[in-house]
Amino acid sequence: MKLRDIYDQPGKTFSVEFYPPKDEAGVGRLFEEIEEIKKLNPAFCSVTYGAGGSTQGTTLEIVRRIRHEAELEVMCHLTVVNQPKSKVRGVLDYLRDNDVENIIALAGDPPAGSEIDWAPHPEGYHHSRELVDEALAYEDGWFSVAVAGFPEVHPRAESRESDLRYLKEKVDAGAVAVVTQLFYDNDDYFRYVDDLRALGVEVPVVPGMMLIQSASQCRRITSMCGSKIPRRLEEMLAKVEEDNDAAVQLGIDYTTEQCQGLLDFGVPGFHFYSLNKSKQVKAIYENLGLRTLANA
Repeated sequence: MKLRDIYDQPGKTFSVEFYPPKDEAGVGRLFEEIEEIKKLNPAFCSVTYGAGGSTQGTTLEIVRRIRHEAELEVMCHLTVVNQPKSKVRGVLDYLRDNDVENIIALAGDPPAGSEIDWAPHPEGYHHSRELVDEALAYEDGWFSVAVAGFPEVHPRAESRESDLRYLKEKVDAGAVAVVTQLFYDNDDYFRYVDDLRALGVEVPVVPGMMLIQSASQCRRITSMCGSKIPRRLEEMLAKVEEDNDAAVQLGIDYTTEQCQGLLDFGVPGFHFYSLNKSKQVKAIYENLGLRTLANA
């Protein structure tokens, strides 16, 4: 089912993101977690692509298996950075051949360890907007495309205003949903949606919820993506600095509270950045009754 049809259904739409493990043992563990997530009846799952397209082969194989073995709808990440157009088109062909209809079009990050800033491939696309155009021009209108949004502004954006305008360009090009970068302060999301609506962007703006594994992991990820940790959350993290189990429970409680505030605002659903773990997602689903809301 295409993203546009998924988000047109009544009720809330809940989805879960995974990343490609580094080895076969990790892939095996991932599919054990996917079986647990499947019990929650998510609308779809997504799989990340790795910096510089570095995990392409593993990503595509996991996408294929989620679609055909786990029998779940899936959205594949696809990036512009470090890839010629021919490679991107090959990925689109692979997805079409494996009955995958949905992608999220991203600029992407440079390869790990790269000493240069983001730069387009000399034979590639310069912006994710071009990737939206490419996917939507595919034969028979096969693909449905989501794009990323940044409530706290993209780290490479010239300004908040330019970031919002560029997001609108991608939606005007045909993107059917916006999935946000993580945020820990709901006011950032509320302001972001208000600003997009004022620009005439009417597609679903789906909050991306990052689960907490440890205090150090939370700080590392927010630093990487340019997000902030609110003072209240920082004070909580300081109390579980050396206790990862307590940090996981803190994450469940904090994200549950955050999600309830977002539901009260009227969000279309959630996209959970699971970090390949089902425990926290299942706990938050139970706390909020999300399976009931999904079928409302």
